[in-house]
Amino acid sequence: MFITRPLNPAIGSLLVQLIRSPKTSRDMKRRGEIWLYAFEFPELFCPRTLGEVTGVSAKTVRKHVERFEQSLDALEASVAEGNWSKLERTIEDCLQDAPRSGRPPGFSPLQIVSIISIACEKPEASGRPISKWTRREIAEEAVKRQIVIKISASHVARILRSVNLKPHKTKGWCFTTEKDQEAFAKQVQEVCEVYLQAPQNYEQAGVHTVSIDEATGLQANEKRAETLPPKPDQAGKEETQYTRHGAVCLTAAWHVVLGQVIYHTIQQTRNNDDFANFVEQLLRGDPDGKWVIVVDNLNTHSSEALVRLIARLEGLDEATLGNKKKRKGILGSMKSRKEFLSDRTHRIRFVFTPQHSSWLNQIEVIFGIVQRRGLAGASFKSQQELIERLNSFIHYFNTTFARPMNWTYTGRPTEKENMDQPLTWRQRLKPKSWKDRWNEFQKVLAA
Repeated sequence: MFITRPLNPAIGSLLVQLIRSPKTSRDMKRRGEIWLYAFEFPELFCPRTLGEVTGVSAKTVRKHVERFEQSLDALEASVAEGNWSKLERTIEDCLQDAPRSGRPPGFSPLQIVSIISIACEKPEASGRPISKWTRREIAEEAVKRQIVIKISASHVARILRSVNLKPHKTKGWCFTTEKDQEAFAKQVQEVCEVYLQAPQNYEQAGVHTVSIDEATGLQANEKRAETLPPKPDQAGKEETQYTRHGAVCLTAAWHVVLGQVIYHTIQQTRNNDDFANFVEQLLRGDPDGKWVIVVDNLNTHSSEALVRLIARLEGLDEATLGNKKKRKGILGSMKSRKEFLSDRTHRIRFVFTPQHSSWLNQIEVIFGIVQRRGLAGASFKSQQELIERLNSFIHYFNTTFARPMNWTYTGRPTEKENMDQPLTWRQRLKPKSWKDRWNEFQKVLAA
């Protein structure tokens, strides 16, 4: 009855480590020993003999060997992934007891569904001047509606957790103002294709794909008291009162392929000339190279100064650009200026993200890192200190943990991947998903 296939060395090593650990329970050690003996000495042990060695019955030996045989494919899949911590957790899970039935439920399915329905309602509909439910208030409302005689807040939490319902959490969204949805989808797809094709374009043709934007309103705030560092069993303490010393604007260019902030400036203004000068300085990094620049729809990103700069670098006659004040030619409107900057025949091409779609601009992710890692909780006595911190952090970021982003979004809804993986014996016994439970609850409610 013992398994004849060889035991993977990684699984065997973790089993030995688990058996020798003083933190492992006696029952888990016995089951681990059964697994090892069943693999290492299949010709010497029968279930009865192995039960005598490990101190269990032959029936128990057969049960745990069968469980291990059912779980072996899943364990070897974890070994193939190279995730040793996951493999260790999976082995520990396989050595656990099977789930027990427990005591009978205290509430009927109809009562449970009714409690869930309260959490799905707006609190204002129940006459409560709050915006979000808490589990205590849901319990009170269930008693008030005579759904149950009594229920604790912790029991309500267990019911909500069983269907993965979190009434205290919300997820925001923003509708695009684009009226033409097909044009919007096309624009999103264009930005995504720029990111996905950037490595190949850089390797074959030396095309630099960069993402540019401004982080405005970075404030030089000075804490009125020094921040105290954390101590064992004690959190750090930070003063909430501060003195303002002004704000600066960080403009940065993120190289999509290299995964580096290749150029940045810090100043107090961000007008048309500032952005045009920034682009001019950026392009000096490779004056004769090809550039694809991803920007948002801020008016400074399609200004007259920028159009004239690109025309000059492309070798075009500026007299052919028209007149902005008279609304003629390329300079006549923002739409015509964007079309000129987006011209695919140019050596320097701009790609504009759709309205309200800043999440498509990779530099926004970098600005978030700068804010969280470099500025959050810091104190600056002047703007100069803030500028020095930004410069030093960007250098630190480039030299330590900056790397290209693994962009996988294509602009289209992602197809559900095939997630079929081998399961252990315990995973086959796990309760139904919250969606299955919810469907069952809805059937009960309908009845």
